[in-house]
Amino acid sequence: MDKKEIDSLLSKGEDYKTEFKENLSGIEKDIVAFSNTNGGIILIGVSDDKKIRGIVINNKIKAEIQSIARNCDPQIIVSISNFDNVLVVSVPESTNKPHRCREGFYLRIGPISQKLNVDEIRELFNRHGKLFFEEIVNSKFVIKDFSKIKFNEFLKKAKISKNLKEDDLLYNLGITVSKGKFKNAGILLFGKEPSRFLPQSVITCVLYKGTDKAFIIDRKDFKSDILSNYHEAIGFLYRNLKLKYEIKGFDPRKEILEIPEEALKEAVINAICHRDYFEKGAVIQIDIFDDRVEISNPGGLIIKESEFGKRSLSRNPLLFGLLQRVRIVEHVGSGIERIRKAVFNAGLPEPKFEFGKFFAVTFQRPDWISDKDEDMGEKTTQKTTQKTTQKILEIILRNPSITRKELAGEIGISEDGIKYNLNKLVKEGKLRRIGPDKGGYWKVVK
Repeated sequence: MDKKEIDSLLSKGEDYKTEFKENLSGIEKDIVAFSNTNGGIILIGVSDDKKIRGIVINNKIKAEIQSIARNCDPQIIVSISNFDNVLVVSVPESTNKPHRCREGFYLRIGPISQKLNVDEIRELFNRHGKLFFEEIVNSKFVIKDFSKIKFNEFLKKAKISKNLKEDDLLYNLGITVSKGKFKNAGILLFGKEPSRFLPQSVITCVLYKGTDKAFIIDRKDFKSDILSNYHEAIGFLYRNLKLKYEIKGFDPRKEILEIPEEALKEAVINAICHRDYFEKGAVIQIDIFDDRVEISNPGGLIIKESEFGKRSLSRNPLLFGLLQRVRIVEHVGSGIERIRKAVFNAGLPEPKFEFGKFFAVTFQRPDWISDKDEDMGEKTTQKTTQKTTQKILEIILRNPSITRKELAGEIGISEDGIKYNLNKLVKEGKLRRIGPDKGGYWKVVK
């Protein structure tokens, strides 16, 4: 390992494949964790804040590390090298998983080596003989399907220096196994069209009229990369939930969503990180009803129900760690608590969590019926409906004979959604139908 590679590792910091240690304390946990996941590198003589402190390197310390690795059950073979006064311990991904040390079983979750019990680690080994779906190499995905634009945006957000070649950066981040051989995690994050290769990566958002699924107003299927899908899903929620505006003194007005934005973001990213991507027949689903919002994903709990909300174990630790780099994910195991706290602070009922083949969280919508709120200062608005109806009126003014199907195509919502909005405009006296359904036309009432 040369100075350029060391500088690159220091630049990107601790992550799914990199650990910094000032001495040998606790190194057996990290060796086991890397061996049980995707392999990794331990830099000894480096502090958590990326500063090189250095250690005395001799044959004795190298032999001690080899002894620690051999005493794991089953034994682990590591390679040791050094650069100046930094010791570099390379731990390969094991083909003989799971491993444990005296302290127990460990798995790499983002930048943390997390302790598991034997049932949890057995649960994580899937029927394909791999540890995680995200680590499987997808032979159908080739370099022309990779988006350099998305990758460069990721590096910028993650504040990762580009002093190495692109191939080396991809490998060091755990996205490829060699040049041009991408893991599923790389497709999910940096594919030009991820859903062509992984149709289960789609997020479906649906807005319903009423409290059941009988009448759909709007539906969107987001089929891009995970980061784009995340932002699109949050945008859909923001557009279709009610807003209030808080004005205090001369400060700019503050938008307040009826369900706290922080809680919704945590729920969506939880679904992305914990989704069972081996389940191909179902997608992450976000449903908005008149009285509630439901966010669900395939794959139930892989920890004990009694530990829910207290600790976290992701099915997709590589993905989790990469999203943590761009600050979409916060600290391991804190998302559920942040959801509960945000909802509590907003004065809403406790969200309902359901476990089974699917994991789901349900948020109750508040009864915002007043046009004016003394404390908030401005009326509640349903922004999406207003924008949609205004757009419908503008299109009809240009083309009074336009059909519902054509309107749906222009606006980008379902025909049921168009029907709902047309009926609403007719009831409000803003629109009138002249003649029969076939052969007639619409007239905007000024």
